[in-house]
Amino acid sequence: MDKEELNQARTNPEFLDYLEKTRINAIATEDIAALYEVLDSLLILDLDEEKINSVYQNILKISFDRVDAIVNNDKKLSLDNEQMFYIRALYEHGIEKWSYEDFSGSKDLLFVLANIVEDELLSNAIQVHIIALSKRITLDDFYEKQVDLNSCNSIEKYGYFITNFNFNLGQHLLDNKVLLKEEYEKLKHLLDA
Repeated sequence: MDKEELNQARTNPEFLDYLEKTRINAIATEDIAALYEVLDSLLILDLDEEKINSVYQNILKISFDRVDAIVNNDKKLSLDNEQMFYIRALYEHGIEKWSYEDFSGSKDLLFVLANIVEDELLSNAIQVHIIALSKRITLDDFYEKQVDLNSCNSIEKYGYFITNFNFNLGQHLLDNKVLLKEEYEKLKHLLDA
């Protein structure tokens, strides 16, 4: 969207009414896909920050509740269904914590996510995040030095996650296997909680 299209969307009463009705209905029905549709629209259009925060909080609450139920049934999360939204929510929350330099909180959340997601590429990519967090690398430095910003993932389900790096993923994990093992020993209690 260009500036004119954004401005038209921001001031289009029918679209804003649709967005508001969708928001209210999605919260009432706990429809996480619709909540993300509303959140993404609110963010793109740079609309009401209070509504953005409310929608985001609802997404997190729904995601944490549903992930808890799934994991308590000894299942892992899949990127191939609605669970992708739960994974996205937890991932984005971990990245948000990292952006505030809450290295420990971010690492804890991403550690749990890496161990409950049933996708090897995403799990391995999240382990790269954990390595950086354990070394207290800021999110800005991580993006600048480790993330391949010129590459975009052609597989849609990975579109919300950082999976492309400036190094060979497998080799990086191998080079840091001792560190990852230490982190696993320190954090494995979170998987039992």
